[in-house]
Amino acid sequence: MALYAAAITGKGIGAIATVQIFGDDAQRVLAKIFKPAGPRPAEFKTGKILLGSIVDGDKTIDKVTIGCEGPATFAIHCHGNPLIVEMIMELLAGHGAKLISAEELLRKTLIANESLSTIAIESRLAQLNAKTLAGTKIIANQIDGGLGAKASKWLKNIETIALDQIATEAEQILKDSRAAGLIIAGCTIVLAGPPNSGKSTLLNRLAGRQKAIVTDIEGTTRDWVSAQCQIGPLCVTLIDTAGLNDKLATSNGTVEKAAQERTARILTEAELILLVLDNSRTADQLAGTLLEAIADKKVLTVLNKSDLPSEFDVARLPDSLSSAVQISAKFGTGIENLKKEILQIASVTEISVNIPVAFTARQHNLLIQLTAAKSNQQARSIISELLNGPLCV
Repeated sequence: MALYAAAITGKGIGAIATVQIFGDDAQRVLAKIFKPAGPRPAEFKTGKILLGSIVDGDKTIDKVTIGCEGPATFAIHCHGNPLIVEMIMELLAGHGAKLISAEELLRKTLIANESLSTIAIESRLAQLNAKTLAGTKIIANQIDGGLGAKASKWLKNIETIALDQIATEAEQILKDSRAAGLIIAGCTIVLAGPPNSGKSTLLNRLAGRQKAIVTDIEGTTRDWVSAQCQIGPLCVTLIDTAGLNDKLATSNGTVEKAAQERTARILTEAELILLVLDNSRTADQLAGTLLEAIADKKVLTVLNKSDLPSEFDVARLPDSLSSAVQISAKFGTGIENLKKEILQIASVTEISVNIPVAFTARQHNLLIQLTAAKSNQQARSIISELLNGPLCV
């Protein structure tokens, strides 16, 4: 096994930094560059914590502690100065270590642990990139509970359980996974609507700070503006777009037309669209280009400016958009209700850390195969691969 090293802590000055090394030669290399604090030679035994210094010949780089995490895995804890970390990494490289990212090193150490299931390995890796604490908990639960427990139960009862029951349960997991994925990876919400409907004001209100310029001039937002906020268990990226309108879409002005085209592209990438309309104006503000752009998307209609006299006839809305939330982005009225509706339409209100979900493409693809299994033998093979199949690199 080759020797690998990675800086585990983030870049920047901190009190403590960690350099992880892994491989069959790890102990041999450490014996060359580590000088124990006491008179006794260092014992690199699993579970030991050693105090001493990292040295390069006669030169001391830093005083450190070394955690002996396994026969081939060691953690060097040094001072957080990036220069010290760099010197230790260069020293290890000079002794044959391949310098890799922290995530790749974790992948290699996890794969080398034969006691871990594939789902357990995927869980540890996926937790590194989870956007929220709730997402981290959902992923962690899939090892002994969640997907791992469900797959083990299927496998244990494969001779007696009906194929259609397995298929139904797999389909439910795939459905729940779509909502759980928003909690794990984050959710993109695009604010769309005609110019001057209050999209920028709403973005500022949800973000809790001024991110977009707000004026009474139609078409002020010519490019997209983004901000992040937390709505319940969701880490949300809000995108405020240029208002879509038939006149601007066919405008000879290069800037206005380009802004309209960018908005149309952004809308295709959104998990949810907030269609922001001006409650103080008539339904004529609904441009054909706007309705066409949001067709077949998950949309929540937001009637803004509820603090002004209402001129909007909800009956003029298409059936798919008729369920509307009344708010005043300027004064904050109805914002909490809007957040509840966002969670409802994103289908995350029923998601708990205890339900089985797929959180990798490998798991997702195997569950799709499982819904179409033609025999118990084929189902057994798919479930076995789900639990202990090769990782997708």
